[in-house]
Order: sequence, then C-alpha cells, then structure tokens
Amino acid sequence: MADNLEVRRATTSISVEIYDQTYHLRAHDQVYIQKLASMVDAKMRAVSASGNTVDSLRVAVLAALNIADEFLRLQENCSELRGSVTETQSSLRTRAHNLAGLLDSVLDDEHRYRQSVPVGAGVHTGSSLANQLR
Repeated sequence: MADNLEVRRATTSISVEIYDQTYHLRAHDQVYIQKLASMVDAKMRAVSASGNTVDSLRVAVLAALNIADEFLRLQENCSELRGSVTETQSSLRTRAHNLAGLLDSVLDDEHRYRQSVPVGAGVHTGSSLANQLR
C-alpha cells in the first residue's frame, strides 16, 4: 500500500493532444510524455496526409505500424553496432597482447645486453649505442 502511495505522489497529471484528441495521463516525467505525444501526433498526421483515410482508428493503427517498423530497424542497427564493437574490442585486445609480447621481448634483450656488458663499460659518453658496441 505504501509503495502505491509513493507512485501516486511521484506522478502528476498531464494533458496531451494527439490527432485533435485530448488525453489525460499520469506521468513521472511530463516533458518526456509530451515529447512522445508530439511524436505520435506527427506520425498520425503524416499517415493521414499520405493516405486517403479519415478514420482515426485506421490512422492510429497505420501510425503504430510505422513506429514499430522504425523501432525494429533501430534495434537491428543497434545489434549490428554491438557486434561491430565486440569485434573491434577483440581485435584491439589481440593487438595489445601482441605489442606487449614484442615489448617484453625488446626489454628482455636489453636486460640481457646490460648483464653482458662489464661494469663501467656501459657508461654513457654521448656516443650512440651502436658506437658503444664497436
């Protein structure tokens, strides 16, 4: 019972107009509901303008089909993007692993070089590493 009271307190009444009809709704976010109502109204008006029906129920069903079509296409695009991101992440992980291996190899070679050079022989005299090896 207390949860139901909290829900009632969190919602407010809002009136929206869709296709020349006023609807009284309860909402948590009035701005969001108004935006949804505007989108539905626009879709219904577009369907009505492109067809030859004046039946508001038929216009509403056709608008709903258009909205559902857009929604499914967006879901498919989102799914494709998720797959692409996963593929890219996998590729980047593989490249990072390979680069880490190369870096470890180079550092290991440098460590072996430092161990083989006598103390004081590796003192930097301003000459390049190649000249020090000659």
